[in-house]
Amino acid sequence: MSIFNNRPKAMPLAVPSAEPDPGTATTPLEHNPVEKTDAQWRQELTPEEYRVLRQAGTERPYTGEYWDTHTRGVYQCRACGTELFTSNEKFDSHCGWPSFWAPLADGTVRYIHDRTMGMDRVEVRCATCDSHLGHVFDGEGYGTPTDQRFCINSVSLKLVPADDAGK
Repeated sequence: MSIFNNRPKAMPLAVPSAEPDPGTATTPLEHNPVEKTDAQWRQELTPEEYRVLRQAGTERPYTGEYWDTHTRGVYQCRACGTELFTSNEKFDSHCGWPSFWAPLADGTVRYIHDRTMGMDRVEVRCATCDSHLGHVFDGEGYGTPTDQRFCINSVSLKLVPADDAGK
């Protein structure tokens, strides 16, 4: 079975609108947590990757590698390699960042209520290594199966094209 067809497309995701309830927090299903020191992350990541992934930064819109990519494949966490999204859930939201309507599977990402920068939003992090990916927005009317937009920094992702996924 293809990884692109292994879950229902209309599976709803509950995105918290307040502080996450510890009883409903997502956790990695088949991943061991990645724990590294700050020095190890700094050594392994480029300065921009470190700023976004480890310090919850945001890349400028329309500058990332994947905002306008239509290549079929799997998007992995750039920091740890966990498979997070597929091209089947990617859509063009015209916001300047890669947008997805759902993660690959439950438990691959976790959600944190984010009140920084004078906004009230939901941060998305890799459930395996706790790296910042972006934010998820609900009810914007894009007409996707979940009515959600996972707005993810390109620098947080690594695309493995479908032709290379089995290698």
